[in-house]
Amino acid sequence: MLGRFTRRHFAALAGASALGFGATPAAPQDRPAEPFPDRRAAAPFPQGFIWGTATSAYQIEGAVDEDGRGRSIWDTFSHTPGHIGDNTNADRANDHYHLYKGDVGLIRELGVKAYRFSIAWPRVFPDGTGAPNPKGLDFYDRLLDELLANGIEPYATLYHWDLPQALQDRCGGWQSSETSKAFGDYAGHVAERLSDRVKSFFTLNEVGRFLNFGYGYGIDAPGLRLPVGELNQARHNVVLGHGLAVQAIRARARAGTRVGIAENIAACVPAIDTPENVRAAENATRELNAGILGVILSGKYTEGYLTYAGKDAPKFTAEELKIIGSPIDYVGLNIYAPQFYVVAGEHSWGFKVLPFPASFPHMESEWLRIGPETAYWVPLLAAKVWNIETIYISENGTSSEDKIAPDGKVYDLDRIMYLRNYLMQLQRAIADGAPVRCYFLCSLMDNFEWIFGFAQRFGVYHVDYETQRRTPKLSVSFYRDVVTRNAIGA
Repeated sequence: MLGRFTRRHFAALAGASALGFGATPAAPQDRPAEPFPDRRAAAPFPQGFIWGTATSAYQIEGAVDEDGRGRSIWDTFSHTPGHIGDNTNADRANDHYHLYKGDVGLIRELGVKAYRFSIAWPRVFPDGTGAPNPKGLDFYDRLLDELLANGIEPYATLYHWDLPQALQDRCGGWQSSETSKAFGDYAGHVAERLSDRVKSFFTLNEVGRFLNFGYGYGIDAPGLRLPVGELNQARHNVVLGHGLAVQAIRARARAGTRVGIAENIAACVPAIDTPENVRAAENATRELNAGILGVILSGKYTEGYLTYAGKDAPKFTAEELKIIGSPIDYVGLNIYAPQFYVVAGEHSWGFKVLPFPASFPHMESEWLRIGPETAYWVPLLAAKVWNIETIYISENGTSSEDKIAPDGKVYDLDRIMYLRNYLMQLQRAIADGAPVRCYFLCSLMDNFEWIFGFAQRFGVYHVDYETQRRTPKLSVSFYRDVVTRNAIGA
């Protein structure tokens, strides 16, 4: 008989026992008289900590052919058969272009006071350069007014991957420094128009993703596989574009406007918390991020980066490095999964990257390995390596299966587990001195998840793409409680 029992049977019986089935109930006088500890004594975040949520234009807006918007490389890419996992595109997406007022209401319901969104470059300059589209910023005018009317501070990202197709056709996109200059002009135009209401801008989002995957691996738009030398030069053009955008914002925005960058930092974690392994993680953080964050924050490429690249190193001038290193006000770190566990190494790099075992746990997305300690080590190491004074967690979140239960609700317990553990580690990092001032939960609602189409859901609001109905998941209640208490409990 025992041989027929499985782990599932055992778990079910153990659960029934825990609920009191099959056991003798305790007499009232035998039950503990002491209440549970007050959970509101949980670890608090600093007073004035900013809680927010995030989206991006191409993933939610839709309306790709309205009001003079030009075509983007993601429009082209998603309409090319074989590129998107579920054969969809974002022509309609969440129809946020028309439903934005209701979506701002969702942000208000979360209780957060900050919203990070992106502006679609092709809406503003349909051809990438030249005369701006008169209606290009009208939608964002309406969105900003709605946000401010609801007490929500806007944080605008200028580039979240939707490069105008015209620039890709004309000069190869980020393969050319002409795109760097065009981006600077676009950034200056937007800042001049919107900085009366937008006080904080991010120049670029996740260079490490859109450049490597789009121009190196052929996975993202525009789907290129450049040789290493050309890829490194394109990366240099991107960070040059960042520097030119910073300078344009400083020149044309209203006084007091702040600017930074949001990057999916190569997240390096010491496999074992010993002094030598922590130093190894510092070295890994510096060298494995040298081509993007390193050059932006120090104004130079590390010797290790240039030596490793050799003949494939990017060509640059001292003046370009000065532009790239233009001072910024904060650094946004997009934190999802540990990318590298490291230990001390004997070679000149000072670290050794360890392989991931096949059994390493992950979320619904296989790439999203569960490593809450990432939220502890990454901001601490980044602040130390580059002497950063202000860090925003510009993205953090997870996909989940997110099926609607028979009662019409979504019980995304795995997302709550993920967020609880990451936020506890983030609070620990802050307590240990990490200068984290703000956290953006990603994403506000399910959306077009790039090469996965609509198959993966990262939102805390469920979206029915046929009806465009938004339904709060259980994680909405969880996050709202964290925001209200400014604390994370066990």
